[in-house]
This record gives sequence, C-alpha cells and structure tokens, in this order.
Amino acid sequence: METHPDWTLGYCDQSWWSRLARPALHSWTDESLRLIEQTVAKDDPDPKALACYGLLVRSWPDGPDRQQELWVRFCDGNPKSTYTIAFLEWCCPRLAARGTRVWVLFWDHASWHISEMVRSWIRAHNHQVKRERQEVRILVCRLPKKSPWLSPIEPIWVHSKRAVAEADRLLSAAELEDRVYAYCCCPHDDHLIAKSAA
Repeated sequence: METHPDWTLGYCDQSWWSRLARPALHSWTDESLRLIEQTVAKDDPDPKALACYGLLVRSWPDGPDRQQELWVRFCDGNPKSTYTIAFLEWCCPRLAARGTRVWVLFWDHASWHISEMVRSWIRAHNHQVKRERQEVRILVCRLPKKSPWLSPIEPIWVHSKRAVAEADRLLSAAELEDRVYAYCCCPHDDHLIAKSAA
C-alpha cells in the first residue's frame, strides 16, 4: 500500500467529564471498591460537568508502527457548531507544523459535525488551501451511525474517566481539567471560544 507521509489521520470526538457521576470501575481485590456519592454546594460556582473536544492524531498509514498523540480542548457549555469550527481552526496550524498537507478527519454524525455551518466552513477552508497552496486540506470521513467501536478515541475516553476519578471528594472544575490534561499528556490551553455564525 502506498504511504502518504504528508497525510495525517485524525479521529475527532467530544466527551463530557462529570464532577458527580462516577465511571464504572473494577478492583482486583477481595473487597469491592467504594466511591462516595458527591453533592454540590449551592454556592459552588463550577459546572457539574465539563465538555471537551479531542483529536487522536495518527501518522499514515494506520498500521502497527503508527505514532499517535491526543490533543484536548475544553469548551464552556455543550459542544456546538461554533466550538467545532474553533477546534478545527486550532488543529489545522498544529497539523501543518508537523508537515501535514492532508488531514483525514474521522468523526461521527453528531449534529455539530454535520451542520451546514461546519460543512460550509470546511468547504471554504479547503478552497482557500487550494487557492493559496498552504495550510492543511481537510478530508472528512464520517463513521457509520451508532458505531463507536470504529473510533479509537472512544476507549481513551473510557480509560481516562476511570483514571481521573476521585473516590472520596468532589473535584473542582480546574482540578478535573488538570487531571485530564495530565492523563492525555497535553499542555493546558484556554477554553475554546465560539466562532460567530457570520
């Protein structure tokens, strides 16, 4: 199979990190692992859950010798088209710095992936790349509906939620973000800023 050294595979997905809900955990002991149910004080300023975008970056071809890394950015509120565009804009120059010319973007049919706003932005972006012959062209590959096992970023979310869970106290939003960034080996970054619809 022909390789494309200037192509990069990117599996994009979003996940929610709850400060209250506990992930399913397993313990290799005779005693069961007990997690204390948490409550939020009325004056707690932090949200109960945090949303973030993630991109699992893999070299081409996607074989046993592949190299990969995970990029993560949090957002305020729920994922939506404007945050998706901001995340794509954030990823493109980073991929270009790696020598990527084509980003093969795998993602699901979430409404903020298939919205007209996001599809229009990707079309305009690719036209600009073709015209100026620089930056990264985005080649979108949508995964079949209801098939999370086809995206290798999904098990990373599962394992990371188990890894960052705190058994006996409520984490602040900042502490939870710190743990996620540390687990994913990502540098901290500001929350995504929603792009205007214009």
